[in-house]
Amino acid sequence: MKRRLLFGERMLLGDGTEPFNTVIPFRLKGTFNLKDIQYALEKIQEKHPWLKAVIQHDEKNIPWFEVSEKVKIPIRILAKKEENDWLEESKKEWYKLFNYKEQPLMRFVWIKGEETSDMMFVFHHCLCDGGSAMAVLDEFLKLLDNPNYDIGVEHPILGIHDVVPSEILNSSGQKFKAKMIGRLAATAIKVIPVNKKTTDRQSDYLLNWRFDKETSQELISYCKSQKVTVNTFLCATVLKAFQKIRKEKAFNKVSCPVDIRRFANQIKADHIFAFGLMIVVSLNKKFGFEENLKLMQESVEKKTSKLNPYITMMVMESAHDALTNFTKLLKNGKSSNDCMFSNLGRIPIAHEYKEFTLENIFSPSVIGPLGNTTTMVTSTFRGEMDFAFMGSEGYLPQNEALAIRDEVIKTVKQLESLAVS
Repeated sequence: MKRRLLFGERMLLGDGTEPFNTVIPFRLKGTFNLKDIQYALEKIQEKHPWLKAVIQHDEKNIPWFEVSEKVKIPIRILAKKEENDWLEESKKEWYKLFNYKEQPLMRFVWIKGEETSDMMFVFHHCLCDGGSAMAVLDEFLKLLDNPNYDIGVEHPILGIHDVVPSEILNSSGQKFKAKMIGRLAATAIKVIPVNKKTTDRQSDYLLNWRFDKETSQELISYCKSQKVTVNTFLCATVLKAFQKIRKEKAFNKVSCPVDIRRFANQIKADHIFAFGLMIVVSLNKKFGFEENLKLMQESVEKKTSKLNPYITMMVMESAHDALTNFTKLLKNGKSSNDCMFSNLGRIPIAHEYKEFTLENIFSPSVIGPLGNTTTMVTSTFRGEMDFAFMGSEGYLPQNEALAIRDEVIKTVKQLESLAVS
């Protein structure tokens, strides 16, 4: 089984010389043995063919996912020494290239402790998104607890025809529209001025914090009272923090990934897939925070309603010849966003198992070579909101990132007085 990489997947893969890795850490309380972990990973590979895929290039140097029955998910084991070993190990995994010609685009790390172990899935970002990763984590835990658990079989996406309905994909009008937009975009990309050199990232960093159940619930209740989503509130809070700390250096723009599964029901929750949609949000400096929440919510709903995953995919698939110029623009173009903000929402994975307890799921971290690395990811597990904030000194100095983190925490802690006022 094989399929050609889609435009977005090729962009994330690059030429294979620069890592673009996503790390999903979690903490288990219990005792484990290597054979059970290996078995669970093998069963996951049986279900998901692309977790057994290597990448091969054809005669035109186009990369293809190609399933190999020989490959197994590599496991790295180390002794747990400190409570936050997983933070340092996450950063180490950012930089490790995948030998994708011979090994799968996923690996596993086990930080082994006596009573608790921290474990990590590491994926190449071209393989899967946060939704896919959480589905795989859920399956792994069920199999680790019960080797006989039936996780089913994935019917993998074999190409754009498995996502875009045939009446759209084969429509002469839609094909013409996609091709025209693709040509216009390709032409525009060629003439946009870019720097000759990429920005020097310098050292990268990863910050992590969480709100307890009480604070997390207070945040949710406040959002309900304002009739805005948690995502909108957090975007506004992040923008406000960037403005306060960075002042004239702030762009007043945050880009937000939108789960394509909301719009394309052909992509199931457990599909291994990495295509994303995006919107950009900003604050209106003429108004206060609460007024901005309502304005931003209206803007988010309007922009989201206009998202069309089918035509977007068709446009991108018509523009493979523009990939080099587009990648160059992302790497060398001037940064225009403060950060990317991704909210995975509530993670619906069980906490108690027969053989162990899932104590924590830490928000995923990701860092790659395509321009500004500043990214914030949040997720909610067991009623607690967890945040991962990653970046690079060359884009956002760590001391400013720490100050932005403190401002976000301060705004959330002040919710009671905000609600009263």
